[in-house]
Amino acid sequence: MKSLLIANRGEIARRIMRTARRMGLRTVAVYSDADRGALHVREADAAGRIGGAAPRESYLNIPAIIDAAKRTGADAVHPGYGFLAENAEFAEAVIATGLLWIGPSPTVIRQMGDKAEAKRIAAVAGVPIVPGGDATPEAAKSVGYPLMIKAVAGGGGRGMRLVRAESELQAALDAARSEAEHAFGDGRLLLERALENARHIEVQIFADQHGNLIHLGERDCSVQRRHQKLIEESPSPAVDAALRERMGAAAVALARTVNYAGAGTVEFLLDADGNFYFMEMNTRLQVEHPVTEAITGIDLVEWQLRVAMGETFTRQQSDIRFHGHAIEARLCAEDPARDFLPQAGRIALWRRADGVRTDHALETGADIPSHYDSMIAKVIAHAPTRDAARSQLANALDSTVLLGLRTNKAFLAAVLRDRGFATWGATTDFLTRFAFAQAAPDARALGAAAMQLARRAGYGEWNSWSNNPARAMPVRFSEDDVSLTCARGAWQAKLRGEEIALDPDDRVVCAIEPDAVHLARGGESFRFEIATHAPPARRALAASDGRLVAPMNGRVVAVNAKPGDIMKPGTALVVLEAMKMEHALSVPAPVRAKAVYVAVGAQVSPGQLLVELEPVS
Repeated sequence: MKSLLIANRGEIARRIMRTARRMGLRTVAVYSDADRGALHVREADAAGRIGGAAPRESYLNIPAIIDAAKRTGADAVHPGYGFLAENAEFAEAVIATGLLWIGPSPTVIRQMGDKAEAKRIAAVAGVPIVPGGDATPEAAKSVGYPLMIKAVAGGGGRGMRLVRAESELQAALDAARSEAEHAFGDGRLLLERALENARHIEVQIFADQHGNLIHLGERDCSVQRRHQKLIEESPSPAVDAALRERMGAAAVALARTVNYAGAGTVEFLLDADGNFYFMEMNTRLQVEHPVTEAITGIDLVEWQLRVAMGETFTRQQSDIRFHGHAIEARLCAEDPARDFLPQAGRIALWRRADGVRTDHALETGADIPSHYDSMIAKVIAHAPTRDAARSQLANALDSTVLLGLRTNKAFLAAVLRDRGFATWGATTDFLTRFAFAQAAPDARALGAAAMQLARRAGYGEWNSWSNNPARAMPVRFSEDDVSLTCARGAWQAKLRGEEIALDPDDRVVCAIEPDAVHLARGGESFRFEIATHAPPARRALAASDGRLVAPMNGRVVAVNAKPGDIMKPGTALVVLEAMKMEHALSVPAPVRAKAVYVAVGAQVSPGQLLVELEPVS
């Protein structure tokens, strides 16, 4: 292997390139039209275009990726850990072309990628499994409630729904099937008993092509929203040495049953009594692999490449040692205050924190498109103890600056500082009980933003040399009006009936755009819309005033309303796909659809009118 193509994007591509370059390999990137100027493309030794912005036109387009490999002279393909990473057809196409495939065999990918087949194999290997059955009402009665719907070909939380009662089943099946079909091209579903108050524990395994198979400990991935992980740590606060040995042995036994080779993860649910049950196996490297790298000192991507080249392990199970504690937080472009609604837009300012590992592909001025996953970076802390790692990561999130669009940065820091999480960690339902209030900008933050804007305009410098009495400078934001004065370097703001002395040396980070001031202060991020010279803001449109509008950038995947239809409360009028998840748009009261302005396949932007509504008489 001399030249490695990474069939992925963003931080995933950059992470793999980092190891490949250290090993002396030439790196090849692929890119969609949305990523033409992206950081991972510019950093690679070569790059090939693979299609339009939508994933099915580019990063899921197998012929286009194979063609790019031929055009760029690559002799090996690493799929990353998303998109086609667990696609047996892609692995077969790579191998058939004569390229080296970095991953397990297509046969194993197909076996373990089918959740029903994977459960059967786990049972044969003697691994405990969660009771379940086919996705039918009859099977649901046998499984019992609450139950979990899962996509047979799924992953990443897509095609999953928790159902607590029989009355919810059919709607949840329909939604999960639709999401699975759009995400994986496969709408098959299965049912499993939902184990509540359990922990999501996964074991990292590795095997070479010569029969050597070991595990590298566990990761606790229980902090989740929409069945997608947000915080992962290793070791788990709920796993002791004896349990680690038992879970590791089960994971190794399962992998040995299918003659596994390469990196893989066996995922379990762990109940309060210490019983664990097999969920699924991921036949790839995981997003959260850095925490394992941190506590073992092993570069897992390097091991992947060496296994693919036929090398034999030099380390056995007894050689693996764990050092300290590592925690990873997934920084996502989403709004926690609005049910984690995905966000897209331009980064006004990016600055990573010192003293921690940050895997990212971000830079000031880059665009976050709506076509891909909402995760945009990972921040990883490693320290001698869990408390030290937790504190270090929370402080690093405070110091991380990402201005221009909403993120979950402050939310993640709040979770890490939560007393319950600090004491005993989390179960998978932790976030259903976690209370988080998005901080609102106070008068001092507004004053600081106004001062930064005024300083950019040179107001403070003029008053420093002027002998005239200080003249007030009005600054109008959409949130409030601010009156500023600066006399001989002393700044003062008047707003909301208060007079506030401002410190020009206050530790704030600011980015100013033509229409807004972005401010990072005390771990929080704010956007203040400049309204000084703007006409009155147009009133936001919502279903309450007879209009259903798009809350985000996205693609229309279903339109269930037709002119004249009476829509019941909670019924999805339109379903949008944004950042790989589906979002059903409904109204809280009965309405009649007066006019429909979108069709399936349309791309929409925030505030765009989708359906005009009228009350039911």
